[in-house]
Amino acid sequence: MKKFACGFIAVIMLMTVLFSASVCSAGAVSYPNNINTHSKSVLLVSMDNGQTVYEKDADKQMYPASTTKIMTYIIAYENIEDIDNTRIEIKKSVLDKLKGTGSSTAYLEDHIGQKVKVIDLLYSLMVPSGNDAALVLADYVGGGDINVFVNKMNAKAQELGCKNTHFANADGLHDKNHYTTARDLLLITNYALKLPRFKKISNTVSYTCEGDEDPIRTTNLLIDSNSEYYYQYAEGIKTGTTDEAGRCLVTMGSADGQSYMLILLGAPYKMGDQEEYYTFIDAKALFRWCLTELELTTLKTTETPICETGVKSSMDRSKVTLVPEKNLITIIPKELEPDEVIIEPDVPEQLKAPLKKDDVVGTASVYFIDPNSGEKQLVETVNLLPADDVSYSGLKAFGETMGEIFRSYWFLIIIGIIVLVIVIYIIAARVHRAKKRRNREVKRYRNF
Repeated sequence: MKKFACGFIAVIMLMTVLFSASVCSAGAVSYPNNINTHSKSVLLVSMDNGQTVYEKDADKQMYPASTTKIMTYIIAYENIEDIDNTRIEIKKSVLDKLKGTGSSTAYLEDHIGQKVKVIDLLYSLMVPSGNDAALVLADYVGGGDINVFVNKMNAKAQELGCKNTHFANADGLHDKNHYTTARDLLLITNYALKLPRFKKISNTVSYTCEGDEDPIRTTNLLIDSNSEYYYQYAEGIKTGTTDEAGRCLVTMGSADGQSYMLILLGAPYKMGDQEEYYTFIDAKALFRWCLTELELTTLKTTETPICETGVKSSMDRSKVTLVPEKNLITIIPKELEPDEVIIEPDVPEQLKAPLKKDDVVGTASVYFIDPNSGEKQLVETVNLLPADDVSYSGLKAFGETMGEIFRSYWFLIIIGIIVLVIVIYIIAARVHRAKKRRNREVKRYRNF
């Protein structure tokens, strides 16, 4: 029973440590910058360590427009076995669904009745953002029922851990039940980047499909060197625009060994009235800032001591050195002085042997001093482990236990009570003996 109680307490303490670490790590860092973004929802994340460096309403439900096609690509790719050799017939009945929508297309109406390679349809989906390609793929995978394809999209979103996403179509045309968030789009895009061809296709400026004379061209002016919005460090991934969604963009920026993923949703747009590409303006500003003013730095390795703390029940030692569970590689502003980066451990004053090198015994939080406010900003939290195994000594543990007992408050009270009882017993015994003596003297006197 005692072993069970100790084990239960240890599990609860470990869960508390892990939960605390996960909560701290999930928090967004407020890196100082002077950028005023036009997009309603923004999420900028390091692709090197997953650290968020800027966000604005990243969990707000937004209409995704054609950034939807990232998930369309995923479902099509995972449900068509041979994308290079499989051909799909272009049906007029499928393309007719787009009539009157003002959709962006890849001009598949020129191929009605023909069979087109899946690889060409994937390029047509991602490069010119062809809604016609999205419907052809969805109809094929869904066995003639696009809703089957959409159900697969929603199932995949749930599988990836998306919490605020629901798809109503494969193309991204406006529907009040078709929504996502910047944070969910990050999950979807990170998954898509693991699929073969996705990164290459989504970063393609111009592509000529089989049998065509003219190439299809990207809607992503950020990667088009002929555009005024071109940014040489940008890569892909997908644009989207409707009156209801505004302008949307999912893209990456890489330079000097650093890479960032950027999600922008809800930038101002209204056809014929407000047609500026605010997503590209926001993207260039944010990439310039994070790629020039932030740096990925290794603060500590798994071999670097963070602190020492006491250890009980070990004959070998009274202290143990603690090290990070993983290399502490984090993003900090470039201009910081060494003393403006602070590592604060949170560990018990004493641990109890035995300890293994993979035991999580505490955490360490990394802060930097914001040069504008002078306040500490939490960057990251990492688990701490013992640098070495610490053996258990039963004899030492017994001695410590007895010492604790002898020093404990309740032990002193019990000893006090025992002493008091003994004193009372002695006094009572003396009183009793005195009384018996008096009784004997009275009896003897009466006998006279």
